[in-house]
Amino acid sequence: MAKFLIVVVLLGGAFGAGYYLGQRPVGTLQRTVAELQQSLKDVSRNVLDTTLGIERDLRRRQGLVEAKSRLVQAKAHFTDRNFGDAAKELGAAVETVEAITKGAKPDHSTNDLRDMAGSLREAKLDMVTGKPMSLKKLDELQQRMDQLLNK
Repeated sequence: MAKFLIVVVLLGGAFGAGYYLGQRPVGTLQRTVAELQQSLKDVSRNVLDTTLGIERDLRRRQGLVEAKSRLVQAKAHFTDRNFGDAAKELGAAVETVEAITKGAKPDHSTNDLRDMAGSLREAKLDMVTGKPMSLKKLDELQQRMDQLLNK
């Protein structure tokens, strides 16, 4: 009995599909297929763009986390009055932030990152030249870094 029902359903489906295709001109079917192909291309393009955007954001965040780690290390060395190592860590933080901005399209976040790199470079220069510098300036840099991470 089950085989009979399956055969009847298959015959009915084949009849229905034939009737449907018979009612439609061939050009309509070709246009429908072309529209489906175009919509599939559009969806694929959107998925690819979204994936690339997520990848860029992930790399940016990883770079910022690395730079923040270097900044925290520099603060620790600064607190211990080890200014040479603190300057090296700040230099590494500058390199990390600049690596994030290389090849990136100029936009608001890229400009913020370049400003951060400039501020870190200034702090390193102050430290290397022996200018008096407070821990508060490094704290402010860390807060700015946190703000960039939260964007």
